[in-house]
Amino acid sequence: MQAPICPQLAPQRVRHPLKARLLQVRKITCLTPRMVRVTFHGRDLGDFISASFDDHMKLFFPPDGQPIVPTNTPEGPRFAEGTVRPPARDYTPRYYREATRELDIDFVLHGDGPAASWVAGATEGDELVVAGPRGSFVMTPNFDWQLMIGDETALPAIGRRLEELPAAAKAYVIALVENAAEEQAFQTQAQVNITWLHREGSSESEQALVNAVRTFALPAGEGYIWGAGQAAHMRAISQYLLEEKGIDKSRVRISNYWKPGSPQE
Repeated sequence: MQAPICPQLAPQRVRHPLKARLLQVRKITCLTPRMVRVTFHGRDLGDFISASFDDHMKLFFPPDGQPIVPTNTPEGPRFAEGTVRPPARDYTPRYYREATRELDIDFVLHGDGPAASWVAGATEGDELVVAGPRGSFVMTPNFDWQLMIGDETALPAIGRRLEELPAAAKAYVIALVENAAEEQAFQTQAQVNITWLHREGSSESEQALVNAVRTFALPAGEGYIWGAGQAAHMRAISQYLLEEKGIDKSRVRISNYWKPGSPQE
């Protein structure tokens, strides 16, 4: 793990044309008490591409509920001059079904920001503008093992990855959620071991994710580590893996999804 990743296993960056799409809500499904899946559909999804489990796209949440559709240009979507750009948040494309042009996006229900407010009032037929993904970080499934780390905000990416892995793949997951009711079941052919950690309303338990990573025994062989979640936790985990464990940075991808006190939702 201290040596750089071999070329045949190295992730590949793929770029996509950046395009805004106007979509309609087809269905809303409660996955857990704090996680909702919204299924979108629309003709604009005809050329939609999402090549990686940790892709992200921007969702635009207009304060009055009326979507403002930007113009797609060679440089990307552009809002009309004088138009107030609506608040936008990044989300993971959870599923895309090309045959029916349906796109699933999972939302964590917390806070009172633009995303949470929109989801709370969303009904079938509502419209929303989404843009992207502009690119994908494509990872091969052919590692000897993979470790995935995160909180609720990372579960859409983690779930998608697990469900896309083949039977020969081996994956370990360390996930922090509020309580047992927030645990999710993923349909996967891969050999998966999930460790669920629970906050149970305790602020002290927030450190549990970092502690669990520190005590995880890294398996032998060609491995890759992916993580996403609260910024301070991800920084601590990244520092531990890269500096204390000496893992080569080509084998680690850690993303800061949110910060406490920031209007992420």
